[in-house]
Amino acid sequence: MKIRIKNMVCRHCVAKVAEVTSRIPELELLGVELGSVTVEGNPSEEVIDRLDGELRKEDFEVIRSREEVIVAEIKMKLMDLARDGEGVKVDISATLQDSLHMSFRNLSRIFASVEGRTIENYFTALRIERIKELLLDDQLTLSEIAYETGFSSVPHLSTRFKQATGMTPTQFREIGIRTPLPEV
Repeated sequence: MKIRIKNMVCRHCVAKVAEVTSRIPELELLGVELGSVTVEGNPSEEVIDRLDGELRKEDFEVIRSREEVIVAEIKMKLMDLARDGEGVKVDISATLQDSLHMSFRNLSRIFASVEGRTIENYFTALRIERIKELLLDDQLTLSEIAYETGFSSVPHLSTRFKQATGMTPTQFREIGIRTPLPEV
């Protein structure tokens, strides 16, 4: 059985979820990937509740509703797009429709009802976090970061960054505080 897990965003999350799951003797772990664990058989609701309780201690949780599964899948796809820079070069609505086999209108409605914000706002927040990451890495110029993250110019990037964070990219480079992706 595949159990969907919320807030898994990196390989460290995969390792932590595997560790937590392996501590529950009634669950025979078959595999872990971003967003889910696969276990042998069909565990009882009591066992899943216990897993959920243990995962919550580590800032993860079991996803139970269909809507939450859809939102988690949207988030994973958008995180991939933001990380590899492809999200700024593709039609996000078409990409989500193709990968999730639902109309963008329905995806948007579900996302907004669960998250309280739009898909576009969430993706913008991811892009801002990507900019923060690149600024802290200190390997690229602002021009290169603007290109990498899909902004038309440094002034455009700077304006959007300041609207989102209250500081310029240069000020941020000096202070350097990021938001963990599960909290975006």
